[in-house]
Amino acid sequence: MTEVPAPPVQRTAVVTGAGRGIGAAVAARLAADGHRVAVLDLREEDTAGTVEAINNSGGKAVGVGADVSDADAVDAAVARITEELGAPTILVNNAGILRDNLLFKMTETDWDAVMGVHLRGAFLMSRAVQVHQVREKWGRIVNLSSTSALGNRGQANYSAAKAGLQGFTKTLAIELGRYNVTVNAIAPGLIETDMTRSTAERMGVAYEDFMARAAADIPVGRTGKPADIAAAASFFVREEASFVSGQVLYVAGGPRG
Repeated sequence: MTEVPAPPVQRTAVVTGAGRGIGAAVAARLAADGHRVAVLDLREEDTAGTVEAINNSGGKAVGVGADVSDADAVDAAVARITEELGAPTILVNNAGILRDNLLFKMTETDWDAVMGVHLRGAFLMSRAVQVHQVREKWGRIVNLSSTSALGNRGQANYSAAKAGLQGFTKTLAIELGRYNVTVNAIAPGLIETDMTRSTAERMGVAYEDFMARAAADIPVGRTGKPADIAAAASFFVREEASFVSGQVLYVAGGPRG
């Protein structure tokens, strides 16, 4: 007989950079999967739309404002989430910024800002949440990398940060596996978000033309949507994914990596 999977257990999830775009889609998907969700972004007011959409759909979400590159702010945010929603055992490190430029034009400030949000932010959030995961003997961490980890012109800072997240993912998978905590990464290709729109504007290309050109080079013939990334995150945090850890999944409409 085919074994029927047990119904999903409701847990508390934290999604950073969840005010819009990929983070908002991931938060909504995890709420639809039955989890309580902390919607975290730099300013709490930026989380209002995501929180309202989840709560109006019958889910449970709270908005939290915090700079993920600030250790004190992270610890305070995780403490608040624990008090309001319960111990967080699911973490999606999605917060990110762009400060694109060619190397000879890139400032130290732009380099440090990108490293601070992507790498330091993932480190601080993971360090704070793993305390609860280890105590509960269950946890899921999903880090958002990018196809830019393979190299991309004008993104030395972003590419280095996203490649670093892949090494961070594999190392945490080794360290935390004994506590029934899995750690995986998603590397999106071109996804239709406000960040992508800003990239097109920076390049002086109409957004529609930018996306059409990109789609022509993607084997499945389309660009990605935030829901595509949310579906991958939903898989990684499931009970059934307990034997999948230390992996980088390229969600890019074709082979990468």
